[in-house]
Amino acid sequence: MDFNIMEWAQLAIRWIHIITGIAWVGASFYFVWLDMNLTPPEKDGYKDKAGVGGELWAVHGGGFYEVQKYRLAPPAIPPVLHWFKYEAYFTWISGIILLTILYYFSADIYLIDRSVADISRDTAILIGLGAIFGGWIVYDFLCKTPLINHQGWFGALLFVLLTLAAFGLSKVFSGRGAYIHVGAMMGTIMAANVLKVIIPGQRELVAAAKRGEAPDPKFGLAGKQRSLHNNYFTLPVLFIMISNHYPMTYGNPYGWLLLSGLALVGIMVRHYFNMKNQGRARQGFFLLPLAFVLFCVIAYAAAPKSIEVPAEQVSFAEVQKIITTRCVACHAAKPKNEDFDAPPKGVKLETTAEILKEKLRIRQQAVDTHTMPLGNLTKMTDQERALIGAWIKQGGKAN
Repeated sequence: MDFNIMEWAQLAIRWIHIITGIAWVGASFYFVWLDMNLTPPEKDGYKDKAGVGGELWAVHGGGFYEVQKYRLAPPAIPPVLHWFKYEAYFTWISGIILLTILYYFSADIYLIDRSVADISRDTAILIGLGAIFGGWIVYDFLCKTPLINHQGWFGALLFVLLTLAAFGLSKVFSGRGAYIHVGAMMGTIMAANVLKVIIPGQRELVAAAKRGEAPDPKFGLAGKQRSLHNNYFTLPVLFIMISNHYPMTYGNPYGWLLLSGLALVGIMVRHYFNMKNQGRARQGFFLLPLAFVLFCVIAYAAAPKSIEVPAEQVSFAEVQKIITTRCVACHAAKPKNEDFDAPPKGVKLETTAEILKEKLRIRQQAVDTHTMPLGNLTKMTDQERALIGAWIKQGGKAN
C-alpha cells in the first residue's frame, strides 16, 4: 500500500512539473518574442503615448490585442498588475521533489553505477546537490563580472562550463543520473534568476514608480539579460527532461559529449527564432539546416558498434540463464526487487515468449548502451552482454 501511494504521489508531482513547466516555458518564449517584435508607436501611425517605448498589435482567439511596453514606468501603476513568477517556482519545487524521490531515495538503482564509481549513497547525494547549487553560484558570479557585457563570449564560456560539468558528473554517476543533474543545475539557474534577480528587480521598478521616482534602468537591464539566458536554456533542459526515454543518449560511453552536442542543437534552433523575431531571419537562415546536420552527425556517431557473430551458434538456454540471473529480479510479474511492485515499463522476462518479444529492447538496453540492469546491481558482465548480442545477431530464436 505504501508503494502504491508513492507511485500516485510521483504521478501527481510529475504532472504538476509538466504543467508548470509548460506555463513557464510558454511565458519565456512569449515575452522574448514580444520584446523582439515591439515597434515604436510613431512608426506604425498610432498616437505616440508618453513613456511608451514600443507596442505590438496581435489577433488571437477572435479578438484584437494591443500590447505596450513603457521605457521605464507608466505615469501611474494600475491597481491590478500581473506577475510571472509562480510558474518558475513550482516547476523547480516539483522538479526537486521528483529528483529526491526517484534519484535520491532510489540512488542505488537510478543514480549510482558501481561500474562507473563505487560511491556510497550519501556521497552521491552530496555530489549531486553540490553540483546543482554550485552551478548557480558560478553562473551568478560570472554575471557580476564585466564578461556579462560581451554576450557571445559569456555564452561560449557558460557552454564550456556546462559541458565540463556533464563530463565530470558522468565520471561519478550513471549516465541517466549525470543527465538529470545537468538538467537540475540548469533548471536551478533558471529558477534562481527569477527569484534572485528578475522579481526583485521588478519590485524595485514598481516601488520607484509608486514613489514617483524614475526607476533605475539597471534593474530592467539585468532582468532582461537573465530572461534571455533562461530562454536559451529552455530547449536543452526540455531535451534532458525526455532523455530518459532514449538510452542511446545517456547510455553512450560519450553520453556527456552527446548531451553537449544536442544542447548546441537546441541553442541554435532557439537563436534562429530569436533572430527571426528581430526581423533578421535572413542573417540566421543557416542555423536551422546546420542544427539538423549536427543532429544527424550526432545520431550517426552514436550508433552502436557492430557485433561480431561467433562461428558457433549461441544457444537460447545460455541467454535465458543470463536473463533469469541478471534481469528477472525486476522484470517479473512479482519482482523480488523491493523497489518495484510491478515490472518496470510492464516488461516481463520470465518466459521464452516474453524474452523473444522483448529481444530488440534487451539489445538496446543491455548490449548497445549498458543501461540495464539499473545500476548494474546484478553485475551483468561484458561477456554476458556480448553473448546476448551475438544471439540476437544470429536471429534471436529459441533453438
